[in-house]
Formats: sequence, C-alpha cells, structure tokens
Amino acid sequence: MANLPWRISVRLMALIKKMALVLGIVVVVLLAVRVYLSQQGPDLHLWHTWSAHEMSVREMDNARFTQYVARENAIFADLDANVTAKTKGEERTALNRYYRQSLVWPGQFSPDANRSFVLMPAGKPRGSVVLLHGLTDSPYSVRHLALNYQRQGFVAVVPRLPGHGTAPGALTDVDWERWLAATRLAVREATRLAGEDVPLHLVGYSNGGALAMKYALDAQETPVLRKPQQLVLLSPMIGVTAFARFAGMAGLPAMLPAFAKAAWLNITPEYNPYKYNSFPVNAARQSWLLTQALQQQLSRDVREHKLAGFPPVLAFQSVMDSTVSTRAVVTGLFDQLPENGSELVMFDINQAASFRPLFKPSSWTALSGLLPVALRGYSVTLVTNVNANSFDTVAKTTPAGSTRETVVPLSLRYPQEVYSLSHVAVPFPPDDDLYGRHPEVKNRYGISLGTIALWGETSVLSVGKDALMRVTSNPFYDYMQARINRHTEPQKK
Repeated sequence: MANLPWRISVRLMALIKKMALVLGIVVVVLLAVRVYLSQQGPDLHLWHTWSAHEMSVREMDNARFTQYVARENAIFADLDANVTAKTKGEERTALNRYYRQSLVWPGQFSPDANRSFVLMPAGKPRGSVVLLHGLTDSPYSVRHLALNYQRQGFVAVVPRLPGHGTAPGALTDVDWERWLAATRLAVREATRLAGEDVPLHLVGYSNGGALAMKYALDAQETPVLRKPQQLVLLSPMIGVTAFARFAGMAGLPAMLPAFAKAAWLNITPEYNPYKYNSFPVNAARQSWLLTQALQQQLSRDVREHKLAGFPPVLAFQSVMDSTVSTRAVVTGLFDQLPENGSELVMFDINQAASFRPLFKPSSWTALSGLLPVALRGYSVTLVTNVNANSFDTVAKTTPAGSTRETVVPLSLRYPQEVYSLSHVAVPFPPDDDLYGRHPEVKNRYGISLGTIALWGETSVLSVGKDALMRVTSNPFYDYMQARINRHTEPQKK
C-alpha cells in the first residue's frame, strides 16, 4: 500500500504523455491540412505581398492630423510605384483596382475616398464627429454619414485606419492598437477644428463600432481623452465568430516562405475600389483581440460601477448578420449599458418574401431568441413588414422600462427581391453610385457593384457566391439617417 501513491503518479504521468502525444499529432495533422488547402488557392500578387509603412502608436499619439495625412500620402505614392505601376499580363483587367486603365482604379476618382478626409460645415461648427470605417473597408463606407453630419453643421473627421484603403497586404502587418491610436488622433483633430464647447459624436461601422466603444470606455477613466456625448454604431463588431480566436494558428505555416499563402484566409480578385476582397489571417486575429479587450473592459466597468455618465448609444443592426454576432450586440453591449437613453434599432428579415419557404427555420425564431419580452434599460425599435402579406414597413418601438409597443408606419417598402439586410449594406443608401441597387442611377464608376447579377455554373467563379448575393445598400437608409439626426442638436451644458 505504501507504493500506491507512487503507482498512481506513474500512471498519471503516462496518461499525460499519451494525451500530449495525441494532441501533438492532431495539431500536426491540422497544420498539414491547412498547408495543403492554402496551396490549392490562387497565387499571391503584388497587392498581397506589399506592406505599408504606417505610423506607430507612439508616433500617432504625438502627431498632428496633417502629419498623419502626409505619411498617408507617402504610403499611397509607394503603393502606386510598387504595385499599381508594376501590374502586368493577366493582371491588367477591367476589374482590377490596381490596374490604372481599369474601371475600378481608385486613382481616377476625385476625391479618392480610400484616403482620410475632413468636412467643414458652411458656418460656425455646431458639433464635431469622428467616423470610423470597418475592417477591410475604407473611409468611403462612412462617406454618406459624414456628408449628412456636415449638412447638420458638424465638423466631420474621417481617418483612414492603418492598413486600410491601400492593398490587402497592409493588413498582414498591423494591430488593433494602431487603429485605436488613429481614433484618438482623429478626436484631437475634430476638437481642434470645432472646439470643446460643442458636442462630440463618435460613429463606428462594424470594426469601427468596436473602436468607438473602446475609445469611449477609455475616455471614462483617462482624463486627457475627450469624452463623446453620443455614440452611433452600425453593425458594431462587439463579438465575432469563435474561429477568429484560433485564426493566428491558421497562419503559422506562413512563417516559412514556401507557405506564404497560409497567411491568408482567402485570396480573391480585387475588383472593389474601396474594400479589400482578400482577407489575411492577421485581420481576423486583430478583430478578435479588439473585441476581447472591449468585452473585458466593459464587463469590468459594469462590475465596478464605472459607467455612470457613459454616453447614450444609438445602434443599427440587422437581425441576421453573417459577419458580427447580433446576439453580442444585444447581450454583450446593450444589456450592460446604464439607463442613459440608449436605443437599439433592428432590421427584420423580409417577412413577406415569396421565397420564405427557402429560409432556414432558425431565421424565423432568431428575433424572439434575441429579444424576449422583458423590461429593458434601453429602447428597441424593430423595422419590419406591416404583415406577412405586405412589403410596406413599420417601426415597432418598445421604450426603455416598458413592454408596451408602439407602431409607426414608414414610407418605405421592403424590396420584394431582398430577403434580409446584410452586414455590408447598412451604411449605404440605395442611390449610392457604387453599391446602390437602382440600375437607372447614372454613376461615375461605369459599374454598379450593387446590381451585379451573374447567371451560370457556380464552379466557374473565382469569388464566393455569397459575396455576389449579399445586398450592398440599405433600403431603410433614410429612416436610419433621420434617427441619427435627432441627436445632432447641440446639448445644453
């Protein structure tokens, strides 16, 4: 009996060794599969291997906005010299954004909305706003919102977040801390231009929504940071898929030059002038790290009762979203906020769609699972069909602290051919030159990505059919803009 503990210890060690061996084998097999699959994809191009020399966090925290723009101009000059000027052979197509003679080369448009920009109001500023675009996007994605704020008398500052607007390879060598530093820099510029005596709004789309929230939380506990008076979030990236947590492992084989393609989750033709189609592993990794930092800080501040005085949040979110977690927006954000006048606006699926028998059963129960009947500290508005037989829409609003619903008819119809809103559609109006749905719109691009309709065998395409099927503009944009404009009146101090 005296030897029993020793025998148990030996057996336990043997079991641990076996488990470690099995785990090691599994990891090796997964990496081998990852290497094999990555090598089956398209070849890398110059725009995948080129990288931008962006400012560091320290540089941005000590820079003026004009210095940031000067560095940005140098980055675009380097892109032009080392990528655009070197396209050759089969790369010279009408739909390659890095070929000067293509329909979608950004350099032919003025202004090039891949770059940072500032909009000044006609008279004395009544407010200031910083607008933050999403992951793989560019300032173009918040351009319409910036123009609206300008019309409302606000100074609008729209930074190009590091790694964006140039070439997808730039996202292989960037981190979320730089995105946040660019946010701080933009707030300083907005404050310089409009002063501290007018309201400051932060508007964030997707990944930019996470940055806006992170900045606002930091400002609660860091006196040198200017506090915003209003947050406006569009499809905010509060939570992402669990896969993003392990995305870094998917890129491990890329440490060997022979397996460089493993650094990419997908390699796709770059036909979109203001958004990357190819997606590097690092982009997924950084988005996950950002959401984790945000969720941990928010949870801590809730526990320690530090959210008193936190600005109200107005958010717009599709019930169905394949990019960010809609549930995280509800439970991970809004359910954590104090009772401060926050509002959540949700866009329902098309309840009157004639093709509803093709919907997954989970689509019909998604809303009830997200928003069970309960008293909430924030108001909820659902934009949906009048009924299952009509494409006319209504806004059903449940105020904070109540379960009584009010219904207001809208002068908007759910397009018959659109079965739901998409993550990428929210910030774009239907008449957007590039992403709009109206084929009669005469635009400056010579192509409308919002009306592409390709017919044939899917095996022919080099891009996923999901990229072509997603609606790219928001039929309820006017309603969204009107809701935002309710908050553009100066607040009394």
